[in-house]
Amino acid sequence: MTILYCDCFSGISGDMFLGALLDAGLPIEHLSKQFKLLNLPEFQGVTAEKVNKGAFAATLLKLEIHEHKEEHDHPDNHSSHHRHLGDIRSLIESSGLSDAVRQTSLKIFQKLAEAEAKVHGSSIEEVHFHEVGAVDSILDIVGVTIGLEFFNIQSVFSSALPLGTGQINTQHGLLPLPAPATLELMRLAQAPVVASKATVELVTPTGAAILASLAAFHQPDMKLIQVGVGAGRRDLEWPNVLRLLIGIQEEVPGTHLEIETNIDDMNPQIFGHVMAKLFQAGALDVYFTPIFMKKNRPATMLSVIGRKEDEKSICDLLLRETSTLGVRVKPIWRHEAERTIRIIETCYGQVPVKLKILDGDIIQATPEFDDCVRLAEQAGIPVAQVLQEAIAVSREFLNQA
Repeated sequence: MTILYCDCFSGISGDMFLGALLDAGLPIEHLSKQFKLLNLPEFQGVTAEKVNKGAFAATLLKLEIHEHKEEHDHPDNHSSHHRHLGDIRSLIESSGLSDAVRQTSLKIFQKLAEAEAKVHGSSIEEVHFHEVGAVDSILDIVGVTIGLEFFNIQSVFSSALPLGTGQINTQHGLLPLPAPATLELMRLAQAPVVASKATVELVTPTGAAILASLAAFHQPDMKLIQVGVGAGRRDLEWPNVLRLLIGIQEEVPGTHLEIETNIDDMNPQIFGHVMAKLFQAGALDVYFTPIFMKKNRPATMLSVIGRKEDEKSICDLLLRETSTLGVRVKPIWRHEAERTIRIIETCYGQVPVKLKILDGDIIQATPEFDDCVRLAEQAGIPVAQVLQEAIAVSREFLNQA
């Protein structure tokens, strides 16, 4: 699978991350076209400039927005327009962006909002999210998720984060560094931190929110295929850049795990909640098996298929969210067919089709059922009718094979 590693030796901000994605090969035309699907009235355009940061050639992101704003070093702080989380949620959900981009963007904003609310002692909907509502922060976060989708990134990893000291001027007055929301996001992610002599902001709330929502904090094994270098706006004693390493992680025997536990004393309503949480934690599959335990008690065996790197988070979740006192873990491996998604045009609208590929041949084409349901509801017809049409159009892929 394709993975991405963030080398944050000089910190991370949203614009540095997006600049590095552009440097790695994300076409700026694609990014601009996707940004327009947001229907964000302030957005005018996006450009990128090649700059030198010490010994590094890097890409500096430039967003063009038509509102007046003061110039600061990081875009997380320099927009004068504020939006609440609900405003941002409505903006993204009503956009023409893909489901994956919308869901990932909202996940990052939710995490950032939770941290802001916690440090300011307010509820998520009550607090004024200055950084969350900034136009350029919206574009940074959505742009990063667009880039991750473009490169088909399936897992994100990160180095330790430089802590630093000093103070920063914010909408809430003078605050210590790292900013309170940034520090809370580091805590939520249990991110490793290292000392830094910097007295300026290296890790912004936006950058911390991206990593807290998406990243595992360790260096992965991979076959390196691309490197992107994003420039920070400040000039420091060292090259102020973020390096992104994109590579292929081979799945070999033993990299997958089966995690199981038997439960006979828990409210069955909790199982559905636990399943949803497990998928959020990275589980590849979750299933329940009815069993009988000691004293002939009916019980449920909860089984999870996951990756080795997600073992701790999955086991911790099972121990925390269920009544079990222990879990069993064993290595497994699997053989996989290659898969890819194509978009087809039906008389009811566009439908994504999952193609199954074996030895270079397309052997199966399966329309995405949820999209067929959506189109059926829009047209007021049975879903089977849309599904049959999508299956018929999908046969063209099998004929090509």
